[in-house]
Amino acid sequence: MDSDRIRTPRTAPRTALRTGRIATLAAAALLATVVPSAQAVAETAPRVDLTVLVVDDGGSAVGAITAELRGSGVPYRRIDLNDPNRPVLDAAFLSDPSDSATGRPRAKYQGVVLPHESAFGPDSAEQTALHAYERTFGIPQVDASTWSHPGVGLDYTDQGGWSGVLDGTTAGVTAAGQAGPFRYLAGALAFEDNDPTISESYGYAGRPRAGYTSYLDVPVDSAAGGRASLVGEYAADGRRELVVTFAYNQYQRQFRALARGIVDWLTQGVHLGQSRNYLSVHVDDVFAPDARWDPALNCTPGDFDCAGDDGEGANPIRMTAADAQYAAAWQKSSGFTLDMVYNGGQGEQWKTEHGGTDPLTDRLVADRAQYRWINHTYTHPFLGCVQDNTVVPWRCATDAAGNTLWVSRSELSGQIRNNHNWAVGKGIPVDRSELVTGEHSGLRTLPQQPVDNPNLAGALADNGVKWTASDDSREPAQRAVGAGAAKTVPRHPMNVYYNVGTAAEMTDEYNWIYTSRADGGSGVCESDPASTCLPAPLPTATGYADRIVPQEARTALSHVLGNDPRPHYVHQSNLAEERLLYPVLDRVLADYRALFAANTPLVNPAQKDVGTELDRRAAWDQAVAAGKVTAYRVGTTVTVKAPSGVTVPLTAPEGTRKRLLLGTTAFGTPYAGTRSAWTTPELLQTTVTLTLPTA
Repeated sequence: MDSDRIRTPRTAPRTALRTGRIATLAAAALLATVVPSAQAVAETAPRVDLTVLVVDDGGSAVGAITAELRGSGVPYRRIDLNDPNRPVLDAAFLSDPSDSATGRPRAKYQGVVLPHESAFGPDSAEQTALHAYERTFGIPQVDASTWSHPGVGLDYTDQGGWSGVLDGTTAGVTAAGQAGPFRYLAGALAFEDNDPTISESYGYAGRPRAGYTSYLDVPVDSAAGGRASLVGEYAADGRRELVVTFAYNQYQRQFRALARGIVDWLTQGVHLGQSRNYLSVHVDDVFAPDARWDPALNCTPGDFDCAGDDGEGANPIRMTAADAQYAAAWQKSSGFTLDMVYNGGQGEQWKTEHGGTDPLTDRLVADRAQYRWINHTYTHPFLGCVQDNTVVPWRCATDAAGNTLWVSRSELSGQIRNNHNWAVGKGIPVDRSELVTGEHSGLRTLPQQPVDNPNLAGALADNGVKWTASDDSREPAQRAVGAGAAKTVPRHPMNVYYNVGTAAEMTDEYNWIYTSRADGGSGVCESDPASTCLPAPLPTATGYADRIVPQEARTALSHVLGNDPRPHYVHQSNLAEERLLYPVLDRVLADYRALFAANTPLVNPAQKDVGTELDRRAAWDQAVAAGKVTAYRVGTTVTVKAPSGVTVPLTAPEGTRKRLLLGTTAFGTPYAGTRSAWTTPELLQTTVTLTLPTA
């Protein structure tokens, strides 16, 4: 059966029709009158398991596609080409002549990822078996990275094509690409050029031959308006291949932008898993002042390790009413909502110390409905062990017997409760299930505090907290807090520092951290294997705008494009004085909106929604890894069975319906040209069953 036949419109098989009710029967009868051959196709359709076969040579291209499958929850089986004991690809490995559950021929994989078009050798038995399998069941194949030649439907590059470094090149999504797998892209796709001294991506752009449809191309003869392809579909010999003719890795923006479409093409738009482009930004310490970096001391007065200061600091950084007005106006113009992570007690203390008035609080409270709000404790104390600050770095205080002293449950609970009540009293809409403790304290803090405060879980339960923030740079995985019901929500720290109000201060501190001792820096970058030293200090007048802003925007956008729902966090100081956060966010939003079509908006989740998403992903990944998920497609019917209590992520084309006990309902929500959702069986059902559109 060739690929055209497998994609022919058809209705549900008779086995499903027998168990349907009047609405389902009527719909099937109507479709049968419109498409006479649909019933016959459904009767002969094989079972196709919703699993991807990945043949891995260890290269970055296959690794990138594998990362996309894993990150979006698509089950796959990886075959290591470099493993001498790997299974041999033959007919028995790839398919069954008769499936015990359905009585139909069974294809074990819905799509195949290869390093290139002839990974097993062009005349090998394995390559022959794979091609026969793909022809028989209509299974698509992705050639992860290859070169331009007739074997993949392209002319050689010396026949009107081009090869070379693609850094900085702007490619275009073709009309076929925008009508097909890349319907979510706006049209232009720029290849990254992060370092002019390094070649980051090399490609081969070829002119299409018969059977090849280009999805992404670049200009090769500007005078004649000629273009050559970098990504396209090659249909020949009853098979379909998605051909990619440039090198990439999983972190590069060009791949991240294309990854969703590659998976949709590979799975014919029907697969387990789903993905979104997420961005939320938490602004910590709202109503509180933040200490200011001292460029002479190269530390922050008030910090325990800032030698030479008086312990108080001077001229703290705090938003003004004008800054609050600007924040509200920026939100409206940008179409993006900030999360205000607030300390009500700090605001009350500031008010007392400044004549009993506080225009900032008045302004933010007046505009309270324009933001989301998250409890940050009343006065922002450290809520872990009792800190002994007589030494640098600090350590946990102990009693006479050597036992660690902990902040009590009553103090923890009071900090949470009082801040919540303060907000409620001012009409601020706040969800008691969400919390960010000061400095993420209470959670384990290495090296001094290797375990959570044992009183934390109880205090969270006392106040109905289900989701408490953690620092992604320390704990990237979600976890439970103690034996309680609350779980962490890791947050990405942004490199816009809490203790700076101006670009010059920001650049000075950045230089201290990221330059060598010989260049006047701290040398931290020399001793930290995860860090890289700047070749020279950045100019304080221009370093923030020229270097730090684009780099931080690029990092944040990489999270957005990586299906990463974790929030980013900054501080209220970044909305004050020179308002350093806005250039970064403006750059992220502008780059995003230039890249994606209107059908793929940024998703701006609340903290509890992020927590729920991460929790569902963990349960799903565990069920898939344990082999407890069964999912397959027969014609236009998709069937998924997962363990009780596990929510299933599913993606399907527009027009897909979910079966109910009686009739059907529209499946999922629209995103990026498809429909997707976390879903579970309906009432009195044990499986999720979808009916795909017949056209």
